[in-house]
Amino acid sequence: MEKTFNPSQIEKACYAHWESNGMFRASGYGEPYCILLPPPNVTGSLHMGHAFQHTVMDALVRYRRMKGDNTLWQCGTDHAGIATQMVVERQLNAEDKTRHDLGREKFIERIWDWKEESGGNITQQMRRLGTSPDWEREVFTMDPNLSKAVQEVFIQLFDEGLIYRGKRLVNWDPALLTAVSDLEVISEEEDGHMWHMRYPLADGSGELVVATTRPETMLGDTAVAVHPDDERYKHLVGKMVKLPITEREIPIIADDYVDPEFGTGCVKITPAHDFNDYEMGKRHQLPMINLFTDTACLNENVPEAYRGLERFEARKRVVEALDTKGLLVQIKPHKLKVPRGDRSGVVIEPYLTDQWYVAVESLAKPAIEAVESGEIRFVPENWNKTYYQWMHNIQDWCISRQLWWGHRIPAWYDENGEVYVGENESAIREKHGLAPDILLKQDNDVLDTWFSSALWPFATMGWPDKTPELETFVPSSVLVTGFDIIFFWVARMIMMTKKFTGNIPFKDIYITGLIRDENGDKMSKSKGNVLDPIDLIDGIELEALVSKRTSGMMQPQLAKKVEKATRKQFPDGIASYGTDALRFTFASLASTSRDINFDMSRVEGYRNFCNKIWNATRFVLMNTEEFDTGKQGGELTLSVFDRWIWSRFQDTLNAFEQHISDYRFDLAAQSLYEFTWNQFCDWYLELSKPILNSDTSSESAKRGTRHTLINVLEHMMRLLHPFMPYITDEIWQKIAPLSTQKSDVISIMLAPFPESSEALKDNQAEADIEWVKSFIVGIRNIRGEMDIAPSKKLDVLLQNLSGADEIRLASTTDYLLSLAKLDSIQVLSKGEEAPASATALVGEMEILIPMAGLIDKDAELARLTKAEDKLEKDVLRTQGKLNNENFVSKAPPAVIDKEKAKLADAQMQLAKVKEQKIAINAL
Repeated sequence: MEKTFNPSQIEKACYAHWESNGMFRASGYGEPYCILLPPPNVTGSLHMGHAFQHTVMDALVRYRRMKGDNTLWQCGTDHAGIATQMVVERQLNAEDKTRHDLGREKFIERIWDWKEESGGNITQQMRRLGTSPDWEREVFTMDPNLSKAVQEVFIQLFDEGLIYRGKRLVNWDPALLTAVSDLEVISEEEDGHMWHMRYPLADGSGELVVATTRPETMLGDTAVAVHPDDERYKHLVGKMVKLPITEREIPIIADDYVDPEFGTGCVKITPAHDFNDYEMGKRHQLPMINLFTDTACLNENVPEAYRGLERFEARKRVVEALDTKGLLVQIKPHKLKVPRGDRSGVVIEPYLTDQWYVAVESLAKPAIEAVESGEIRFVPENWNKTYYQWMHNIQDWCISRQLWWGHRIPAWYDENGEVYVGENESAIREKHGLAPDILLKQDNDVLDTWFSSALWPFATMGWPDKTPELETFVPSSVLVTGFDIIFFWVARMIMMTKKFTGNIPFKDIYITGLIRDENGDKMSKSKGNVLDPIDLIDGIELEALVSKRTSGMMQPQLAKKVEKATRKQFPDGIASYGTDALRFTFASLASTSRDINFDMSRVEGYRNFCNKIWNATRFVLMNTEEFDTGKQGGELTLSVFDRWIWSRFQDTLNAFEQHISDYRFDLAAQSLYEFTWNQFCDWYLELSKPILNSDTSSESAKRGTRHTLINVLEHMMRLLHPFMPYITDEIWQKIAPLSTQKSDVISIMLAPFPESSEALKDNQAEADIEWVKSFIVGIRNIRGEMDIAPSKKLDVLLQNLSGADEIRLASTTDYLLSLAKLDSIQVLSKGEEAPASATALVGEMEILIPMAGLIDKDAELARLTKAEDKLEKDVLRTQGKLNNENFVSKAPPAVIDKEKAKLADAQMQLAKVKEQKIAINAL
């Protein structure tokens, strides 16, 4: 083996070996186990959220594959209607063209060309993360077989009356000229204004003052609303006001929705341009006046002077007119949530348009029952409440988008506007007996991408055809996804799969947290805290990282801010950590928390973990490669140390499997780390040396220890493999031939997962070795506290031994002398007085190390006094910071927690130093 672990030298070749040998295919035997990859956008690149979720999925898949299950990880990408169309339109714009210059057919051909050239970026990045989906079954939501499923579902739902076309309020993006889903709208707080305006009563008896954040929409007001119990306005309900500028008369209505404390307690109602107003308009049967064109300019429904104005210019003109007429009372600064398109960045307009909808009430009922009955389980369980809240208040689903790229709606219209739905025009003509001279025109809209992805569990398995995959892998085993798409995707998959297959789509839904930075802040490009998983794997130089983070930023001031933050956080750039360290970091963070703080120091720590495993393997190979490990037979005598490590391995294996079944990847990672680093690498390797290096150990004892070294390491690699695929396979290839593992297996990922053996559980050995470890740790602690060199041989006195202590001492004295670097161990007789000593306890037994001649008392006191002074200053400084109200009110919670931890650590060290001074003074 190479002296140092270099992940870049092994990862690509290792992955190519796996993929070229077809190791990711379902085996065809064993219990079915299936995971559906949430299809990433074809335009996308791997971000931290993807990397986190993909690590969890791959760990489950590798684990179940090794357990012998018929394991399928079904993968694919989403055609991402808006995002993909935008990418290709930008390319055309760079050529001074638009999609309209090409026409629909040629534009779609251009998108397919782009997809073939550039659409596989994220799947290549997934490979770099070591993921093992069945790439041979990779699908794309616009593939012919998936398109067939989409069309079939649409037609069936339409024929059953569950899909209809209607005019309703939608989120409208005036830049993209399409309806968008709530998930594609980002609402963030911005500085704005509240305008207070006078609406005169029509009978001239007075006026009402209304407050609004969108004065331009007053031109479409159809009522003014007050709370029915508001004593200020009760007597006015039923009267009319004269709407300024338009001079239309509109009613004053009463509605419980109105908040009497907001503004003036009078609310202008514009049903066609506000979602809450829309619902109130329906309750009170108010007219709905659409003010805007699809580009958010004012239309013919407003007074002539305002027609054609862009909405924000219209706002300015309306306010000026109100002021001129003496109807503007005041303008107040006001913070408000502004909805913007996540792709376009423009303010989203609530807009009344004709769209296609799915009537979901009848579909929602069986989907709710599936979770209530326990047929589908949310992990953590508290997400049930979120699911129920959405599902019990579900609204009909807008499924049409005004795009060219996507599944075109299979609906045609005749000259009278009559709608016909079918596979194609000829099928429709035949079905409805339409004469050849009746002209039909297909609907221009495409389906929302969430519509096709809602069919993912069964469309990817060959539906509507009856396929073996459909029979075997529906329902799948677990869905791993984020809480933000429980409604947009998870609920819709449950509804659609129940409707069209009669099955649930998956048994478990594991909801992951959101990856944030180490301070708990959301990762965003504007904050300069976004991390690229590939950069963490490969490393990136500082200047390249700065350039990457600031590229495309239009505001120089923001770019400078991001550059400064980047240089401060990564003065030397980002080191190469390799895939295994990153994956283990993700696994260790996969708790039940909603937010997960990603700390770079943990990646560094797990890179050190990889190095530890590598170096331990080199030690094992040096002591087994040219020696008899018992593979060819021969007597094996297992020492108490050998029996102990096998017993501890059983505990670790059982804990790991329990944590995996509970989806507690953090606890599973913790158990692996504890055993690998602390028990095997630190303790067992040291405990094995006295036997291997002894001239008195029997050959069978040495063979037993070599056998244990190589086989525990081999078992450990298989146990670690789901989380750390590359290093484990690289090591396994070298150690498996020396172990009892079958020689015909070409990769660790096809080797069986270790099985727990009750016969290897040895509680006595565990208790004995815990005694040995406590003995050695006691000696080491005294060395550390008294600043005694680790190499200096010591004389040890023991007193107050129990019968069990005497037995253990008799059987392990030689090992204790070697491992603790001792000259002698002497048991004091009862009542014998001990000299001035440093002490440690192992149960009731006292370990005494006489201090005479070991330390310079004055020098040691001077050293401890200096340390005491420094620690007292550290405590005072940290306490001052935490008592500073200005710091506490502004610092992120994560920073405050760090300071508290720093204070606790300093206080603990200070107490320890003081105890040491007391002990030395007593000598």
